[in-house]
Amino acid sequence: MAEIQLSAGTIEYEDTGEGPLLVLIHGATMNGSQWSDVVSELQPDHRCVVPTLPLGGHRIPMNEDADLSLRGQVRILEDFLEQLDLRQLTLVGNDWGGPQLLSRNDRVARLVLTSCEAFDNFPPGLPGKNLALTGRMPGGFALAARALRVRALRRTPITYGWMSKRPLPDEVMDEWLRPLMTDPRIRRDLAKYVHPLERDAFLKAAEELRSFDKPALVVWAKEDRVMPPEHGRRLAELLPQGRLVEIEDSYTLIPQDQPLALARALREFVHETAPVTA
Repeated sequence: MAEIQLSAGTIEYEDTGEGPLLVLIHGATMNGSQWSDVVSELQPDHRCVVPTLPLGGHRIPMNEDADLSLRGQVRILEDFLEQLDLRQLTLVGNDWGGPQLLSRNDRVARLVLTSCEAFDNFPPGLPGKNLALTGRMPGGFALAARALRVRALRRTPITYGWMSKRPLPDEVMDEWLRPLMTDPRIRRDLAKYVHPLERDAFLKAAEELRSFDKPALVVWAKEDRVMPPEHGRRLAELLPQGRLVEIEDSYTLIPQDQPLALARALREFVHETAPVTA
């Protein structure tokens, strides 16, 4: 893992492979390892940059005064892209809807949204609403972190049970949850993200996506129980160059449930939309 110092604090990231550049963004209470299987497939012929944002699965606490709201997180991502001077990138998001708010960023050449927060689904489904409620309770994340040491509780609908169709490996979940379990500053950072909620953020983002006249791909899990499948179809329709791929046998965490199918969709999309060179 490499590190970079931003105005909000230190961000860890992975940067592997050579070729067309993809920046892959994870969800709340997860980290960049959410994309490990997809990156393994793509890195032979793509450059994959995977930052771990301060969404609860990060290991390095942010500065105490950092803005970690939804829009603050987007500014951190913009700062990350600028500091590494990443250009002509394909921005890929899963679960977290923040990448939608970067549609006007000139560094983004292509946008890929995979089963994520959109429109009025914020906080999303039972897991998102539980996360928001827990964050409003004094000591809520400390209690939740202790409860999630019981691995069976991780497969309930209000935690991760509806996020992936198949149980996530214990070692993956342990890695995602360890920062919340062990560091009160990580719990502080997550609380700053979930409260207050910007409930209309993705409705506004959807309107801005109408002017994103660049290649765009929407990849959605047909059986998603947290991110409504009709949202995928709506996003693809409102994006001027949008196209839709629906994934079978998966819930929200397509990078975990169907990494090969997702990697194939990403590779084909990047190849088909690459600028024609003389």
